[in-house]
Amino acid sequence: MEFKTLRNIENSFQQIRLYAIVFAVLCALVTGYALWRSYGFAEQQRQKIYVLDNGKSLMLALAQDASINRPVEAREHVRRFHELFFTLAPDKNAIESNMKRAFSLADKSAFNYYKDLLEKGYYNRIISGNVQQRIEMDSVACNFETYPYVVRSYARQIIIRSSNVTRRSLVTSCLLVNSVRSDNNPQGFNIEKFAVIENRDIEVIER
Repeated sequence: MEFKTLRNIENSFQQIRLYAIVFAVLCALVTGYALWRSYGFAEQQRQKIYVLDNGKSLMLALAQDASINRPVEAREHVRRFHELFFTLAPDKNAIESNMKRAFSLADKSAFNYYKDLLEKGYYNRIISGNVQQRIEMDSVACNFETYPYVVRSYARQIIIRSSNVTRRSLVTSCLLVNSVRSDNNPQGFNIEKFAVIENRDIEVIER
């Protein structure tokens, strides 16, 4: 009789221990799931920005990883530089203004190219001949696998004279490095080792 009682006590103890282990495992699973969901919820909340508009209303905005837009910003930076650098009017002040803004997007290599054209009298011929020059960007190819980023640009240069319109093929290359954002450089890039690979006539249309 005593042996049977001991057996019942031992079985009961084993059952209690099993129940305790199962309960502890369930508690650990519930706790882990709750923590995981809490971290996920906190991460979602960090993506939200609340903006106070003139101290009156609270607006919800969504935060976004800045690196997502870097390829788009890089192409826009290169495109903007080319538009400023190669868009010319027969006005010395307009040319100098455009060049000043373009130089804030690039290093000395762009200035050296400008200085070379200046010494050859290119800008004086633009002014004296009442020539308009503009550029149409075809594409900007950026390689983001390596840093600095290697960029090649393809564009059409249109030179408008009183006697004719000349269309030229323009291919340039450069390197892009990250820089500080500013009013003059909103994309936060800087162009290095700017070079013109090709600049040849495609067609000349008489006016």
